[in-house]
Amino acid sequence: MAVAASPEGMPLARVPRSRSLSAVRAWIYCLAALVVLMVAVGGATRLTGSGLSITEWKPVTGAIPPLTEQAWMAEFEKYRQISQYELVNKGMSLSEFKFIYAWEWGHRQLGRLIGLVFFLPLVWFWARGAIKGRLALTLLGIGALGGLQGAIGWIMVASGLEPGMTAVAPIKLALHLTVASVILACLVWIASGLKDRSGAMGLEVPTGPAPRILVGLILFQIALGGLVAGSKAGLTYNTWPLMDGSLVPPVSGLFVVKPWIENFVDNVLLVQFNHRLVAYAIVAFAAWHAWSVRRQDPGSKTAGRATGMAGLALGQMALGIVTLLLAVPLWAGLAHQVFAMAVLAMAVVHARVSKA
Repeated sequence: MAVAASPEGMPLARVPRSRSLSAVRAWIYCLAALVVLMVAVGGATRLTGSGLSITEWKPVTGAIPPLTEQAWMAEFEKYRQISQYELVNKGMSLSEFKFIYAWEWGHRQLGRLIGLVFFLPLVWFWARGAIKGRLALTLLGIGALGGLQGAIGWIMVASGLEPGMTAVAPIKLALHLTVASVILACLVWIASGLKDRSGAMGLEVPTGPAPRILVGLILFQIALGGLVAGSKAGLTYNTWPLMDGSLVPPVSGLFVVKPWIENFVDNVLLVQFNHRLVAYAIVAFAAWHAWSVRRQDPGSKTAGRATGMAGLALGQMALGIVTLLLAVPLWAGLAHQVFAMAVLAMAVVHARVSKA
């Protein structure tokens, strides 16, 4: 049986599928925006020292905050049993506790919201046939990774509840941030691939593996940033371009901890130095990539995106330097963390739509 055609030449039978994919793409981008918001709230929770205020993991019942003065006092008493209270916040008032509790509760509540925004539309789109096959399996995998991320978050918090600990373990914070970044990258990769770009292929030039390498470097840098945040390395060596009086600190200072491998996590000098080095590498690589693509065709869409990526990388490094020089005020720390997510998202789009 013949299929009628629309005025634009597209079979009418395919129009609903195209529209449904547009709706799926909008939904996935909405999820990506929520992940960025989650990272921002998580950063604020860390920078305000609020992450250990809730000492239990209750995925369901924990959605309800304390509603009475008695319930608040019970939560406060649990907090007063951990080392962070004894060593850092001893004498804190109930109103001050409510402030830090609100940040951690909001962070966890946002995680629950993301779960609902993911699974309810997923079921709806799947039932209508808008999602099927490999796309459905990929989204289920991302959902499973999101569930794992919740467990990683609690493992991270639990590390800070150990006797003598006043903050979470840096490597677990770095893992938590990195997994969130991977989830964001996966969502953006899928969403950007659902848009029909066949009409723009003539405006693209081959890039080779450079865009994907750039994504890998940015993810690695985010993981290093998690280590910097977890070890509070940004509160030390607050000068640039020199660090501890020189461009390259002495090896004796970089590897003072024994065994040597622990320096990469526990030595704030090496942790911050590595973060600086990879920042330089990303800016240099992004600049080279933009120059390489512009040599082929400066007017191509590929060249425009590559140039934009070089600018974003440079801007993020400049913001990092400002954050360091100011000793990580709340606004700068949050801006640096959120802008890193924006840089990652743009790098993923560039890698997804570029010709290899």
